[in-house]
Amino acid sequence: MGLNKEINPDEVTTEWNDSYLFNSREDALEDLGKLKKKSEEISQTFRPEFERLSGKVLLDYLETEKEFSRSVDVLYIYAYTQLSKNVNDQFFNSLLTESQDLITEHKMASAFATVELTSLNKEEWDRLFFEEPGLEVYRPYLEATYMRFIEHRPMNEAQAIYLADIENQRMKLETEAVSEITNKVTMAGSITLESGEKFQVNSQSYNTLLSTDQNRENRKRCYDQRFYHLINESDSMASLYSEKALLDDLIARELNYRDSYESNLYDLYLTKDQVDDMSTVFKKRKHIFENYNEFRRKKLGLEKLRPYDLMLQLTDQPGKNYTYTDALQEVQKSYSGMDSRFNEIFLKMATGNFIDVYPDPEHGKQPGGYCYGLSALKSPALIFMNYNGIISDQKTLTHELGHGINYYLVGNSVDYFYCSGQIYEMEIPSTFNEELFVDYIIENSDKETAVAVLAQHIGEYQNYFTRQPMITEFEYKAHQLCAEKSSKNGTVSGAELNALWTDLSKEYRSESVEYYTEDSAEWTYINHIYLTNNYYTFNYAISKAITLALFKQYKEKPEIFNKNYIAYLSAGSTMPPEEKLKKYFGIEINRQLFEDAMDIVELRIQELNKLEKETSGDQ
Repeated sequence: MGLNKEINPDEVTTEWNDSYLFNSREDALEDLGKLKKKSEEISQTFRPEFERLSGKVLLDYLETEKEFSRSVDVLYIYAYTQLSKNVNDQFFNSLLTESQDLITEHKMASAFATVELTSLNKEEWDRLFFEEPGLEVYRPYLEATYMRFIEHRPMNEAQAIYLADIENQRMKLETEAVSEITNKVTMAGSITLESGEKFQVNSQSYNTLLSTDQNRENRKRCYDQRFYHLINESDSMASLYSEKALLDDLIARELNYRDSYESNLYDLYLTKDQVDDMSTVFKKRKHIFENYNEFRRKKLGLEKLRPYDLMLQLTDQPGKNYTYTDALQEVQKSYSGMDSRFNEIFLKMATGNFIDVYPDPEHGKQPGGYCYGLSALKSPALIFMNYNGIISDQKTLTHELGHGINYYLVGNSVDYFYCSGQIYEMEIPSTFNEELFVDYIIENSDKETAVAVLAQHIGEYQNYFTRQPMITEFEYKAHQLCAEKSSKNGTVSGAELNALWTDLSKEYRSESVEYYTEDSAEWTYINHIYLTNNYYTFNYAISKAITLALFKQYKEKPEIFNKNYIAYLSAGSTMPPEEKLKKYFGIEINRQLFEDAMDIVELRIQELNKLEKETSGDQ
């Protein structure tokens, strides 16, 4: 454990160098053409052989598919990541569209295999494994991809082709939504600050001002400008969302699920009861955050908290900027108790042009952050950021680096087919990194900085355990509303979705904050609800609850934990997610896990109040 090499500020890189994906745009187009031909060849070669399927034929098919999938992965990531840098770049818009079409066309061309492999019974699978011992290494993959879907499979090739076409439409809607959010929804126009300065409100400037400007009137003007702008955008986004929601549920019903929610839970190996238990616990115990909100109110010297008071950094200098290099150094130090591989992978990403750091919304860079693994190349991951130098940006940095460490470990430990996982388990390393960072700051910084960082972190607990499950509930009820309106030949309106969002938020949000009486349209800018991967956000809450249980083990027995944690992060999808959690940590996803998580939140709030007393000298 420990850091064997500190980062050199002169070696830090801040932009992607995508030449290790493709040397030029022309090379990418050439590869696209080759992959189209390869897809046709795979179909022509294996379609007749599947009519007399043997173990050897299946093994050859899997190996061929794996190499094809690697190449498609690289092409798709190249198109997606570069379009993120400028959603208005027509070349990458076109390349992403063609990459999506390639994926769809290949699903159609290989539909014969999907239909066959999801229809085999246990005796037929036993025969294939007996005929070809080399298939054994792919047993978990075959189980996860085909065998467990026998009740939820396309009944014939025509249906499989139909479903692939719907999936293509969903991908296109996701791309359109990201473009709309970047160009319109988060571009809220300008305000005049109290100083007389004109201020453009966009996704980045909004978060920065509300986090750093001590002038409450400025925060209010900024908040109001976006609040009412989002309402104006809600009808157009409702139309787009409704189209997506209907396609989501259509695909699910075609595959013998009640709806896309049931389909999603099945894919995640989770049950409705587990998610219901989570939501019940977090709603029942939301009062825990009242102590935190009261702390914030007193710290700011306010009679009542308003929504534009919830992000302000709680320091004497809330506008303080943390440089990117300083943030990297702090993040690196937070890994000092972790296995040395954490530091090795961190250095590769931070100094190798694998992180695109700074915002550029005026030139089409989309908001937010993400991490795309490059397991196909056994390379460090690509991290996308909009770093502005506030406390939450440092947390975002270590969050995405957690994903990157996970992707690199798994990509260099298991077969490419296993370089994946369910959403909530893939969020564990990122949320665990956040705990490492906060713990390091509390132990190694001055009390004022510790208070500011811990307060921001508890605010994020409130986000993880209230807002994120709420977004999932919103998606579920919005899907029902869209279906109901469609059955009457209508379309859901922005006002209806705004009302739904507001009603649900009242079940989760704090009573100590004075919210606006008008219905909020916050849902319009949440990228995750437009993803083809539905119901994404409750995974954050599950992962954070697991993370808090893991962090407790780390603090108690760091050496044993590190050994198990590296093995866990390296295992990928070689076993089902809950089985993996139980094997390495003895953790189960149940009501007690969520109760324990809220107990830890309560302790963190007590720790915050204790730090504040020490800071003020009131002991």
